[in-house]
Amino acid sequence: MGTILQTMDLVKDYDEGKVVVHALRGVDLEIEKGEFTAIAGPSGSGKSTLLNLIGCLDKPTSGKILIDSVDMSTYSKKELAHIRRKSIGFVFQSFNLIPILTAFENVSFPLALLGINDSEIKKQVNGILADVGLSGMEDRYPNELSGGQQQRVAVARALIKEPAIILADEPTANLDSATGAEILDLMKELNEEKEATFIFSTHDPAVMERAKRVINLHDGQISSDERR
Repeated sequence: MGTILQTMDLVKDYDEGKVVVHALRGVDLEIEKGEFTAIAGPSGSGKSTLLNLIGCLDKPTSGKILIDSVDMSTYSKKELAHIRRKSIGFVFQSFNLIPILTAFENVSFPLALLGINDSEIKKQVNGILADVGLSGMEDRYPNELSGGQQQRVAVARALIKEPAIILADEPTANLDSATGAEILDLMKELNEEKEATFIFSTHDPAVMERAKRVINLHDGQISSDERR
């Protein structure tokens, strides 16, 4: 399928006063297009730090991140913001929906930022909401939706711009086990149907069971990398 993401000797240090925290210690990683990958490990292992770097939300202390063979370290903050807007989708454990916008408006927001016309937005948003099982709920606000339905909106929002990579940071953490399993099965189905590339940060065994690849981090380094 081709490599969509590569990290090379990725290092991230945080200066906390008199103490330097070595969050990542030289991570080398390649992800191919269409992978469904879980990054696992105990708290403090570097999972969220790695996702933040891949998502261009932070810059590494040293090393490189290549998305579609392009070195992100050569980009300015403004250019990185454009990469996030166009090429990376995010699914968070807290859903991060805009409370004053309907489901339709939350999902359409990324397309509006890209300047897509209204008729095309309507077609694409209604299509993706149907894909995630939310037909008929387009006009509901987040507080009128269950946790599982809110996460389905978040998944639709992440997928709507057909990003190179979808990053899911503990996406089942605020859901009960049955609803979490439904969301994971939905994401796996979308991964297979649309060849969308998913990278999870997770403690959840249910995520690891469904993943095609599990990368374990320990003290900021890859301790194991298992493909299934």
